[in-house]
Amino acid sequence: MRIITGTARGTKLKTLPGEHTRPTTEKVKEAVFSAIQFELHDRVTLDLFGGSGQMALEALSRGAAKAYIVENDRNATAVIKENAAKAKLMEKCVILNADWKDFVKHTKEKFSLVYLDPPYKEGFLDEVLALIFERGILAENAIVICESDASGLPVPPEGVENRVYRYGKTYVTIFRF
Repeated sequence: MRIITGTARGTKLKTLPGEHTRPTTEKVKEAVFSAIQFELHDRVTLDLFGGSGQMALEALSRGAAKAYIVENDRNATAVIKENAAKAKLMEKCVILNADWKDFVKHTKEKFSLVYLDPPYKEGFLDEVLALIFERGILAENAIVICESDASGLPVPPEGVENRVYRYGKTYVTIFRF
């Protein structure tokens, strides 16, 4: 696993062993960033289920201004910090060991790019999205990217533009507000 392009291009990233954090595959990551490549500059990013931090770090490497990376597993949070330091992107990161729900309920920040790759579970992304909308943490013209399997596809909010992409068993839904 590595950062594909940008200022930290080629930086190899660590992840926890096993499937506990289920890292996004290189193929899916490349596809996601190809879909939004001209919309990254100066965005404030939120990776709410950080894992290894690779998606937020890729966004920073490609021109995002700042990234908040939230992860509830202490070991994974340590890996994220190590990866951010190795990529020389630590000064643009806010890395938090916290529960996703607590973070969304208490943050005062507005995010223009949100990446959601929670544990695959039917209805879970809808729960996360509902709280994000309720708390009003999306900036104007925000992009929200959701990774899921077929059973966890989020229901699009009324009137919100979205596209769904499929990569094997992985689905990526991109919402534009």
